[in-house]
Amino acid sequence: MCGRFTLFNLADLVDAYPYAFGEDVEPRYNIAPSQSILAIIDDGGRQVRRFRWGLLPFWMNQMSSGLINARGETVHQKPSFKRGFTDRRCLIPADGFYEWRDEEGDKRPYRFTLKERKVFAFAGLWDPWTSPDGETINTCAIITTKSNEVVRSVHHRMPVILPRDSECTWLDDEADTRSLKELLVPYTGEPMKASPVSSRMNSPMNDDPGILEPLHES
Repeated sequence: MCGRFTLFNLADLVDAYPYAFGEDVEPRYNIAPSQSILAIIDDGGRQVRRFRWGLLPFWMNQMSSGLINARGETVHQKPSFKRGFTDRRCLIPADGFYEWRDEEGDKRPYRFTLKERKVFAFAGLWDPWTSPDGETINTCAIITTKSNEVVRSVHHRMPVILPRDSECTWLDDEADTRSLKELLVPYTGEPMKASPVSSRMNSPMNDDPGILEPLHES
């Protein structure tokens, strides 16, 4: 699964997606569900929008925390995700994500990054949801798959990280289901790294560089 991630390498973010970021973007060290996140869509040209992390299907009749993850194996079939997979795919930029491992009865958080700590993109999907009072909220989910060798030592699932040369296919309105499904696999590109971090990151209230340091325990 993917329940927290980071995006603070803003210089690399602008280098990777120069067409998208005209607004001020704050560094984030502990992005949590239900918060506002950035995602890139292709709507007659690539652009960045803000989404609420936690997908609310259009047919849901009340606000909830939403669905933060969609399993890549079944995303094209599940009623909650099928419309997003078909028509509303997005890139969710990040430079790391967190998972937890059970170590002697304690849940130890780890941050996973590309070895060079560069920005990458999760495969995401989105759906606009309209509340009973008429407010429209754009909501999104991150697609997950089986873990690769690096993540497997901590967790059996990981977010789908798209190789840079596959991002165009993911956003292509004309891409067929088979081509899209072939992208929803464990990441095998640039080497990845796992680093233990402070248990302070367990609270989404803590969003500062200190949570990246494993010695800064609460």
